Amino acid sequence: MSEPVFPAFLKLSGKKVVLVGGGAVAASKLAALLEAGARVTVVAPEIVGPLERARVSCVRRAFEPSDLDGAWLAVAAAPPEINSRVARAAEERRVFVNAVDDPGKASAYLGGVLRRGGITIAVSTEGTAPALAGLLREALEAVLPDDVSSWKETAREARRRWRENGVPVSERRPLLLEALNELYARKRAAEGRGRPRNGRSVVALVGAGPGDPGLLTQRGARLLEEADVVLYDALVSRETLELAARARKIFVGKRARTKSISQEAIHRLTIREARAGRRVVRLKCGDPFVLGRGGEEALALAGAGLAFEVVPGVSSALAAPALAGIPVTHRGIASGFAVVSGHSEAAFRSAVGSLAPGALTLVVLMGVANRSAIARALVELGWRRETPAALLLSASTRGSASWTGTLDSLGEASFPDASPDAPGTLAIGEVVSLAETLKGISPSRSENSLSASGAK
Repeated sequence: MSEPVFPAFLKLSGKKVVLVGGGAVAASKLAALLEAGARVTVVAPEIVGPLERARVSCVRRAFEPSDLDGAWLAVAAAPPEINSRVARAAEERRVFVNAVDDPGKASAYLGGVLRRGGITIAVSTEGTAPALAGLLREALEAVLPDDVSSWKETAREARRRWRENGVPVSERRPLLLEALNELYARKRAAEGRGRPRNGRSVVALVGAGPGDPGLLTQRGARLLEEADVVLYDALVSRETLELAARARKIFVGKRARTKSISQEAIHRLTIREARAGRRVVRLKCGDPFVLGRGGEEALALAGAGLAFEVVPGVSSALAAPALAGIPVTHRGIASGFAVVSGHSEAAFRSAVGSLAPGALTLVVLMGVANRSAIARALVELGWRRETPAALLLSASTRGSASWTGTLDSLGEASFPDASPDAPGTLAIGEVVSLAETLKGISPSRSENSLSASGAK
């Protein structure tokens, strides 16, 4: 069982703090120290870029006990044997030391910290479970209102009056609760307009489009401006989020091959925010109901008895081909198109197995990583190897890029300069052959384009 700890907040402004370690772990601790105004000295034989670029004193050598002379706090972010030396030197000098991911050598623990409106909340697991401390901090961040600064101001003014009037400390908490309730009663009266008449909170499932905020609907933009809380996906652009200037923004994005929040957790968070009386926008890439699990979120809201609306968005299934000069339908070439997911080869085969090869345009979302398997599956299902195909990355953004070639060469398509996690769309069918003719018509089309002969 760990020793009991005494929670305290340190005023480090202008005080010497020694950070032992020059790697990424040490760099991750630097920002909080500098934010507190500490005078940081970094000690390590090798020091990485972020620490070098920061305005700190760098001592490029092995740690020596005398480095802690005059220090108020030490942070050991080095290998275990070095952390042990730092801990011993700190103990001799009565200097508290935080040993990163090494609680047995620490006399001080750093917690998950939330700062908002002049209020600081720290969560500690006494160094044994820092990931849990981070999750608890995120939970507190989700429930603490954006206007908590008004709580602090109300409490500060009330404390002044109580001291003047000699109100006993034991009577102050109930009085403060009454003052905060009065604060919100006034706010509700002032903000009465815009709330649903039946008293229920409203959630809007808003399609953010393919990336360019100019392709967001007017309704979607207005809801973002009015939102109290925005829960947004991984690929929503920073420019689109800036439309929600007053809202608290919570990232709930999911990307392939990375650990992320569960869909059920998103449901719970959305419902909790709505039941707290906040106007919630669930901002989803593309269109909420096109391979975005928006239907599941709508069912969860309906099951919770919450009013909601769906604001359609421009799906990248249509936007990406259009911006690359590819019409998904064209008289005499393709009279229809199908949009399918490519994240799973088995699911993809099931979706396209009943389609006549080449009879329509095939648009594949979430299939960039599996493009070789997708191309192979289509050939095995009877599609011609020479069928025109396109790989379209980051449509409508400054980093957009396109490749055109054939189904047979789709698996080899690549963009050496593109991010491996860039979102992409596959377009397969005869309409892709129109891209060369139509590409000059769209002023927003990326200049970063490759043909099969130019692909690497």
